[in-house]
Amino acid sequence: MAHFRQFAFKQFGYFDFYHNLPNQLAQQDYKSFVKIVFLKAGGHVVVDFQEYQLEQDALFFINAGQYYRFDTSCIGTLLYYNRDFYCVEIHDKEVACDGILFHNVYEIPVIFMEPATSDIMQGILREIKIELAQEDSGLEEMLRILLKQLIIRATRIWKHTHQVDNEDIRQEVEFSRTFSQLVEWHYTRFHTVAEYAELLHITPKALNKRITRYSQTTPNEVIKSRIMLEAKRLLAHTPLSVKEIGYKLGYDDSSYFIRLFTKQAGASPQFFRQQYQQA
Repeated sequence: MAHFRQFAFKQFGYFDFYHNLPNQLAQQDYKSFVKIVFLKAGGHVVVDFQEYQLEQDALFFINAGQYYRFDTSCIGTLLYYNRDFYCVEIHDKEVACDGILFHNVYEIPVIFMEPATSDIMQGILREIKIELAQEDSGLEEMLRILLKQLIIRATRIWKHTHQVDNEDIRQEVEFSRTFSQLVEWHYTRFHTVAEYAELLHITPKALNKRITRYSQTTPNEVIKSRIMLEAKRLLAHTPLSVKEIGYKLGYDDSSYFIRLFTKQAGASPQFFRQQYQQA
């Protein structure tokens, strides 16, 4: 079952899948949409080169521009919408379009659910499907309310899983999220901890201390990881040359970019591309 609605520039839709998700994704280009994918346990997923063999029902939050692959074992529902539909300023920053579940350079946002929680989430999905079949003046706002409810519940699960249970930790998570957003917005221009520290109006030492307080990952590792992720995306999914990719990521010296990539990825850009294409 599938349904799609457009409200001026705002777009929202869904489709159910049963062992045929790769074929359905091939019928339309969904890359520009934000996607929330409900998957039953047993599926196999790859998002930005990270593999998941699902032992529990799960929700994946996939931003526009991310690469993903679902195999034929997957059963569930895919919601998709553009930023105009949901990204409005009045939303609570934790559950906005740039909230905890989106633009997170630390990890791919995925929520694993116990059966009772999965039932609740599937109930929201059922309400969304019922609403999409209606012809009512309040349809757009009701869809947005249900979508926000789904994101709020998923955000609570993420916070509980990551033990965000007091004000000090919440403040540090919010700071890390701000840093994460800055990296997402500027990684093609700014490559050093000092540049991001300046944006945050603190010293590089203070930035390193705050980011590593509740994480094993340093600011420099976060920055380099985001650059390498984009480099891998471009190597795997575009015909751009290594020199063009380096330039696109802010490196005028292609030799330096090749050395950086090889050190971070453990293989040269050309070898990585060949391996991925063969796989």
